[in-house]
Amino acid sequence: MTIETSVLERYSAGAHSVQTELCCPVDYDRSLLELLPQEIIAKDYGCGDPSRYVKAGDVVLDLGSGSGKICYMAAQLVGDGGKVIGVDMNDDMLALARKYQGEMAEKLGEDRVEFVKGQIQDLALDWAAVNAYLAEHPVKNAEDMLGLRAWQEHQRATAPLIKDNSVDLVVSNCVLNLVHDSDKAQLIREIFRVVKPGGRVAVSDIVSDETVPGHLKQDPQLWSGCISGALQEHEFLEAFIKAGFIAVSYDKWENQAWQVVEGIEFRAVTITAIKPAGNTCTDKGHAVIYRGPYSEVYDDEGHVYYRGQRMAVCERNYQLLTSDAYGDDFIGIAPAQEQAGIPWDCATGTLRAVAETKGGVHEDKCSPGGGCC
Repeated sequence: MTIETSVLERYSAGAHSVQTELCCPVDYDRSLLELLPQEIIAKDYGCGDPSRYVKAGDVVLDLGSGSGKICYMAAQLVGDGGKVIGVDMNDDMLALARKYQGEMAEKLGEDRVEFVKGQIQDLALDWAAVNAYLAEHPVKNAEDMLGLRAWQEHQRATAPLIKDNSVDLVVSNCVLNLVHDSDKAQLIREIFRVVKPGGRVAVSDIVSDETVPGHLKQDPQLWSGCISGALQEHEFLEAFIKAGFIAVSYDKWENQAWQVVEGIEFRAVTITAIKPAGNTCTDKGHAVIYRGPYSEVYDDEGHVYYRGQRMAVCERNYQLLTSDAYGDDFIGIAPAQEQAGIPWDCATGTLRAVAETKGGVHEDKCSPGGGCC
């Protein structure tokens, strides 16, 4: 039995009867569960609550949406201007999620949720369209296979399941570990592709404290049980950084291991990250002060921030460092008067002269020692 087959079969079974061994204890927002049918709640298998990161007006993409629980929770948070898309490859889970779509639309006042069939490591290919194509063009020989591949490439380019830069927030709940190791890097690149510049990621998953050995990875029961496909805890973060994300961090970390297999601890975590808002950096006179407690810190793009110093930053990084992604780590100082802006040309570690920022708007949530450059 292949890894993919074991996952499909186990979660098909989970759509028909509750599989308690697939569940991690999770403290969900009970107010968001009140509208949900009990069957959706009972047959959801997750290890975290990424719905907590949803904002009003968001377009949310849920990878491996399963019973639809996170989608229907998110639908209550996005409001009238938002939308939620659930992607899953399992027909039984899709049927379960869609079963209550009309009922939930009535409760919400509109249908804000859509469920589509696709592989999360290939978000451009619509598998409903693939099935329709195969019904009319069955693959009987090698030439047919080449034709199918050519058609798939055309579909990805002209009618992608999820378009480039179209999603405000990608969420997932204990699904990335189910993807084959050879596809995990592509999966995270696909997440990067579909997120809007400045968009966010909130992924709850299982990680291991040690690298999982090969003999455990070959166990279909452990893999489909969200164990042996887990990434090592540092590698999980690094995979998102390599894909181009910034502000990558563990926002949730369970102290108690969910399971221990051959001395390896497997625990539930939630990772958050941001896609950079473009590459254009404009100097408009902004500054940030890193509060501490460390003497200096570096971001994912190599910029250094000295504790207590007014650091010169471009407008893009100013918006990022004063956003929720960095909490209260930085004090933002906007220029007292709006400036036209010039192309950013300052070395990392450049201080902003006090004279340039005096009287500027403090937002609480360049040569060294001189002005910019």
